[in-house]
Amino acid sequence: MWRVQRNAKALERLQHSLPTVFPQTVLTHALARPLVPPTPRRAVECYWRHHPVRADKLARALADQGRAPDAWVWRLVEGKKAGAADSFRRPPAPFRDRAHAPGPGICCVCGQPVFRYGWHCDLWNEGPNHRAAWHACCVAAWDLWTTPSNYIRHLKQLQNRRCAATGARLLSAAGIDHRDVGWPALLFFWGVPNLQVINRAAHVAKCTAETAERAALVADDKARMKRGPADRATAPS
Repeated sequence: MWRVQRNAKALERLQHSLPTVFPQTVLTHALARPLVPPTPRRAVECYWRHHPVRADKLARALADQGRAPDAWVWRLVEGKKAGAADSFRRPPAPFRDRAHAPGPGICCVCGQPVFRYGWHCDLWNEGPNHRAAWHACCVAAWDLWTTPSNYIRHLKQLQNRRCAATGARLLSAAGIDHRDVGWPALLFFWGVPNLQVINRAAHVAKCTAETAERAALVADDKARMKRGPADRATAPS
């Protein structure tokens, strides 16, 4: 009874504030929710929150339309600095760096204009929303990039509930793992294409192999340093 009354009020409020032009997929999704979003902006946020993989694809596509500031370099920093990454778990975001902030109306994740309701294209011919600094899709994508374990259900569906390493059916203890990829496409490292769900046993085996490989590289570097300059110059590369 409470839900029926609440949804009736929310629907009335939503219809009252709904503009003439509005994404139909977002509206259809909003009306199908157990609790109807009461405003268009909440409807947009709800849509992207329930479609994180779609948000990830769009956010990276928007970022591909621009380029990072010329003076910006991705690096880790010690201590707190606005916009700078303090760990490898934080995706590169040049426009979140205070020194390169593009100003209001531009998304701090992808660097593209933000329009009404946090939408990514100007359906209303009003120009950028100068009170916004995030696309609604980029908010959902950023949450996926920084806390992928919260979206294991969506990633399992992408893999048809099969372990990406062994092909076996995913168990309840399955976890998120980053694939080995090339470095140049920075956002690709944090996005959905670089995430896979694997069973715990496969994950342990993969981590063991990677640890042994890193240890071998370190040992090889130490051995080269012990050799003299002449030996290092004649040693096979």
